[in-house]
Amino acid sequence: MPEDRQPRSYDGLTVALAVEVPAWDEAGLGDIALLAHQAFAAAARRIGLPGDVVSEIGLTLADDAMVQAANAEWRGKDRPTNILSFPMAAPGAPPGPLLGDLILAYETVAREATLEDKPFDAHFRHLLVHGFLHLVGYDHVDETEAEAMERLEVEILNELGVADPYAEGTATPATMPIER
Repeated sequence: MPEDRQPRSYDGLTVALAVEVPAWDEAGLGDIALLAHQAFAAAARRIGLPGDVVSEIGLTLADDAMVQAANAEWRGKDRPTNILSFPMAAPGAPPGPLLGDLILAYETVAREATLEDKPFDAHFRHLLVHGFLHLVGYDHVDETEAEAMERLEVEILNELGVADPYAEGTATPATMPIER
């Protein structure tokens, strides 16, 4: 049964978590809101975003069907993807207190982690960092943007103790359907 959990705040950043499918709770991630906060806070620190700028991020943990429906409605792409990012600020505008929403598809995230031989929690944290960067205006439309975004992701993930997801032999979000 879908569960909207009480928003949890850490150091002024609220993670409004909705778990739409039980598989996320069964994935062994532990305290998902805390894990998300750690990823978001590390990303915010790394890009120099002042702590008092962002106060809330919505995080919905869904399944492929839900993400496919949202992807079709909002992006005109009738297929699931691992993460969708919905920034609240207009492109080029500075982020506001409500940064935006992230929606992740369990089956796609689990399949990618297995195919790439990565721990599920490491892939999940990578996608959280990736989605956060989209919320604050980063993108990977062209090669230069993709390289800059990937460098940031690797630096942030290193701080979180997560191995470089772009290391030799692994798939990259630039070649996979990570979308916003």
